[in-house]
Amino acid sequence: MSIKIENLTHVYMPKTPFETIALDNINLELEEGKFYALIGHTGSGKSTLIQHLNGLLKPTSGKIIIDGMDITDKKTVMSDVRKKVGLVFQYPEYQLFEETIEKDIAFGPINLGLGEDEVLRRVKRAMEMVGLEYEKYKDLSPFEISGGQKRRVAIAGVVAMEPKVLILDEPIAGLDPRGRDAILHQLKRLHEEYKHTVILVTHSMEDVADVAEEVIVMSDAKVMMKGTPREVFTKIDMLEEVGLGAPQITYLMRALNEKGIPVREDIFTVAEAKEEIRKYLAKGGQTS
Repeated sequence: MSIKIENLTHVYMPKTPFETIALDNINLELEEGKFYALIGHTGSGKSTLIQHLNGLLKPTSGKIIIDGMDITDKKTVMSDVRKKVGLVFQYPEYQLFEETIEKDIAFGPINLGLGEDEVLRRVKRAMEMVGLEYEKYKDLSPFEISGGQKRRVAIAGVVAMEPKVLILDEPIAGLDPRGRDAILHQLKRLHEEYKHTVILVTHSMEDVADVAEEVIVMSDAKVMMKGTPREVFTKIDMLEEVGLGAPQITYLMRALNEKGIPVREDIFTVAEAKEEIRKYLAKGGQTS
């Protein structure tokens, strides 16, 4: 499901001394089925943008067209939009409320008016996709499990509604490295299985490098860059100007080059770096 954003502007508290432009004439097209990462420093407009994509916020001006439907039109039924666009907020475990994990994940599908068999199918599938065994976890309270598992339950609750677009706002914030890796792995699996459009909001350049097909960079309420991770991360100077940077492995490869070790600098994942260093050592490991 494609998304087209046209001249989108959002002003908080207009015509007051506290007026703030959160989005400044955004124009953006997102292709169906791609995995996007949305990055930018705090206050760049990321959260405001994603809240427009399922109608939680209304723009000051501009349009958002999703699957051919103008969701900014007053005649649009927003419940129809939210069936297509699922949004997982930052720290989504705070939204858990049912007495069992199964009931919490089933809440959304039940409210879509689905039958018992279809609800159960979706719950089981969503739990399996986020790495939670149905029989083991279904009757547990969502408040008795770890932080990372709570995060998975919350994501499964949105996934079970089978939206065409899945938006995740900092889904690994506050997790330990193992929890972060597990959630990222599950997100990649979800994307491969459901074929939906994914928009991941994150501050971690390493996370972007691992999962994203395209990166959108925001700064000062505008989109300043859009491209593949390789295209974006080779522009380190531009990223640093807006308080961002490249993955640490990219800086390492650049430092090796400066020391006379001839390795590629346009590398942004550990797997790529291992392969490049292996090639260098296979050639005898001579400095230039």
